[in-house]
Amino acid sequence: MLGLLHNILSVAMTIYTFAIVIYILMSWFPGARESSFGQVLATIVEPYLEPFRKIIPPIGGMIDISPLVALFVLRFAMRGLDYLFSFLIRL
Repeated sequence: MLGLLHNILSVAMTIYTFAIVIYILMSWFPGARESSFGQVLATIVEPYLEPFRKIIPPIGGMIDISPLVALFVLRFAMRGLDYLFSFLIRL
């Protein structure tokens, strides 16, 4: 049961990571974020990215590194989840 829950959460977090990466890459293409797919992705990704954007200002006024920090935090959360479930499974 715990293994199944771990797999579901792990896959969900991996898919969310890909969604963030795709959303970041869409900023390189004019009008991509204004498309219907871009807007759907924005409603999924922006609530997670917004707190990081409030804390980390853009470098030189143009380069926004907050999505990278958000990805690192998500990866650390995934590692913590792996550690937690491996600990719980051993009990």
